[in-house]
Amino acid sequence: MKNIAKLAKITLILTLFMGWGMVAMAQAPPPPPGGGHGSPNNQGPGGGAPIGGGIAILLSMGAAWGGRKVYQAYQNKE
Repeated sequence: MKNIAKLAKITLILTLFMGWGMVAMAQAPPPPPGGGHGSPNNQGPGGGAPIGGGIAILLSMGAAWGGRKVYQAYQNKE
């Protein structure tokens, strides 16, 4: 009896995971905006925002934090 219940559980779980793909299908993209304003084609969220400056700030802050950790480790070693 335990084997049948275990097999039924495994079958149910596999069926749910395999069927989930049909439920979670993505929707079609929205239609382009009306004429007279906006962009003539679809854009993702954020538009065309540049991210170069943000990445440079993030990298410099990470380097400063790493340098501080190395300095603290060096001070504790002495």
